[in-house]
Amino acid sequence: MTEMAGRPGTSGGLVLRAGQFIFAAACICAMSSAPGFTNYTAFCYLIASMGLQALWSLGLACLDCYALILKRDLQQAFFMSLFVVGDWRAQQEV
Repeated sequence: MTEMAGRPGTSGGLVLRAGQFIFAAACICAMSSAPGFTNYTAFCYLIASMGLQALWSLGLACLDCYALILKRDLQQAFFMSLFVVGDWRAQQEV
C-alpha cells in the first residue's frame, strides 16, 4: 500500500486524530455554554453526537499511540475496515 500522509499508526495520523478530538471538545464546550441550549432537543442531540465523535477520535488517537510505541503496522484489513466503518458512522451522526 502506498505511504499516505496521516494514515493510521503514524505520527501524522496521531496529530490528525488529536486535532479532531480537540476541535470536537471545543465544539461541545461552545455549544453547551449557550444560554438555554437544553430547550432545543436537536441542539442536545448535536452535543451528544459531538461527544461520540470526541470519544471515537480519542480512542483512535490512543490506538495510534499504541502502534507508534510498539512500532506496529495498522495497515491490516481488519483495522482498516474498523477505521472506515467507524469514521463513516461518526460522520453520519454529525
